[in-house]
Amino acid sequence: MNKKTIWITGGSTGIGKALAIKFASKGWNVAVSARRTELLTELSNDYENISSFPLDVTNKTQCKEVFEIIKNKYENLDICFFSTGTWNPIKEKDIDVEQIENVFKVNFFGTVNTIKSVEQYFKEKKSGTITIVSSIAGYRGLPNSTGYGPSKSALNNLAESLYFDFKRYGVRICLVSPGFIKTPMTDKNDFKMPFLKTTEYAAEKIYDGLINKNIFEIHFPKSLTLILKFLSFLPSKIYFGLLGRLTKYQKKN
Repeated sequence: MNKKTIWITGGSTGIGKALAIKFASKGWNVAVSARRTELLTELSNDYENISSFPLDVTNKTQCKEVFEIIKNKYENLDICFFSTGTWNPIKEKDIDVEQIENVFKVNFFGTVNTIKSVEQYFKEKKSGTITIVSSIAGYRGLPNSTGYGPSKSALNNLAESLYFDFKRYGVRICLVSPGFIKTPMTDKNDFKMPFLKTTEYAAEKIYDGLINKNIFEIHFPKSLTLILKFLSFLPSKIYFGLLGRLTKYQKKN
């Protein structure tokens, strides 16, 4: 029986890397992509069934080329996990147009580029899973998130739209909404991050949701995400007050 294969973008660090290691430990072929070639090489050297495929997701042509290389190497692709993202909370304290454009270019359009590269393959295969990684920042506005949050909200909408389009072909669209996960990116935050979890915790939750559960959205930790889902139904005035207390985000002196 042939091994199953997963393609992970954003796989050099953070959740993507932890998930690559998780799937590799379960005997899967793991194709990892990211821009940081040296980190990909280290990862693939450490794990026999992880292979690196450097990729800039903002390059549409490169996305197609890398997918073809992966497809030719493994012949079969079962899951795509598109998690490439960028965020600089220091630059998102103010409205920086160039920064916001760059965030959308990577987070939203980069995800669109990778989905487009595999669209025809999965529709012809009539099975498989395409996973879009969003964030709790996509539910409603959070501090220091003038570009990141809106880009994730766009991904939420995209995932719901694609759900209908791909379901007709027997292909699963899955949305992943992590809470606060300790990574080099979130270490830059200057506000309290409630229910902060490790990347290993995130990988466990995602693996379980992808393999053992047939659900649209994988969100965690529930102790935080369920609160935020509830808050999303509240009037803005109440939401802002409660979120301010939850994150302890204070007025600038």
